[in-house]
Amino acid sequence: MRATTLVIATTLAVLTASAAVAQSLPALNETSAQRTARRAAMAPPVLQEDEALQAAIGSDARPAGDVARDAYRHPLETLTFWGLTPGSTVVEIEPGRAGWWSAILEPYAAATGGTYVAVNRPLEGMGVEDGTADMIVVARAFHNWHRSNPSRTGPYLAAFFKALKPGGILAVEQHRATEGLNPDATAPFGYVSESHIIRQAQAAGFVLEARSELNANAKDDHDHPYGVWTLPPTRVSAPREGVATDRATPLTEAERAAFDAVGESDRMTLRFRKPA
Repeated sequence: MRATTLVIATTLAVLTASAAVAQSLPALNETSAQRTARRAAMAPPVLQEDEALQAAIGSDARPAGDVARDAYRHPLETLTFWGLTPGSTVVEIEPGRAGWWSAILEPYAAATGGTYVAVNRPLEGMGVEDGTADMIVVARAFHNWHRSNPSRTGPYLAAFFKALKPGGILAVEQHRATEGLNPDATAPFGYVSESHIIRQAQAAGFVLEARSELNANAKDDHDHPYGVWTLPPTRVSAPREGVATDRATPLTEAERAAFDAVGESDRMTLRFRKPA
């Protein structure tokens, strides 16, 4: 009975979130003023009860540093927007050593009878049978693929498409560059534009279902001495060996304080779907 209640509750949350957030898709070439007005008018997802997800997010097992970042990363709202439901098979791409999303998704899957799989090398295998994944989560990875090898993104997205079941979701969180800039120029600093990711995903067969400003940060001007890594949580404060794009001098105390005040990066939050 509990599992059924969770499924119904989460389904309601997803439907409500879709109606609230995806009323219309904004133009990619919107002006700063238009974007500010759109953000102000947008309603956040209306969250219904999903006790298992709330328990995973509120768990004492999560590292304190992870919990402190919830104010910037909005896990409950973001996962609701993406459409996570109990019992789902969720594949997370390149979760990293810190495993910020993993610490929520893995126990949530275990509590609801779902499956969580972490995949670091998608072209060597997706960890699930073709056509069986309900959701694939890609957080803060597109810039790394592009800066190391721009041709990598297409094959990765093709692998995601193959792994997802019809109707499955590709969930994307990514540091967002200003529209109109070449990803060759922005990816080394940790940012790519929404239009770049949307075009790549659509070329792989995905349909853009919704875009959200849940993780937007107007304080982030995308221009930092050591790229996005200048900002929290990485907080690079001096040039790194072998990184040609880094400023040659370290931050002053005043600069460090100013970048800390920005908070985490301005990020796009996208939901794509594999056609049924």
